[in-house]
Amino acid sequence: MILDIKQSAFQSSLKIAPKSTYDLLIENQADGTVKATLLSLPECQGIGNTETEAIEALDKILQARLGNAKIVTLEIAAPKTENPWLKIAGKYKDDPQFDQMLEYIEEYRRELDAINE
Repeated sequence: MILDIKQSAFQSSLKIAPKSTYDLLIENQADGTVKATLLSLPECQGIGNTETEAIEALDKILQARLGNAKIVTLEIAAPKTENPWLKIAGKYKDDPQFDQMLEYIEEYRRELDAINE
């Protein structure tokens, strides 16, 4: 009997969707009412005489909409792009003047370091 109660409680808990949080925009209207807008779905709006009534109205609208739909997460992989530096990597490896060029660069850096000290 206890097992049956635990199983039925477990099965009923499976039907309950996890709660989600949503960002709302609350606006006071010129006619004195309050409008609550779901930022991620701007067409979902609730209007009431108070902020609480507007949020409750929006909640009912959202619940009705989600009754016929579901929220899923879509993960999109970034397109694979080639590193542009790889096209020229090693370009000068066989250049006979490469070592001489590195020596000039090192000498110039030493000169700059001496000036900046």
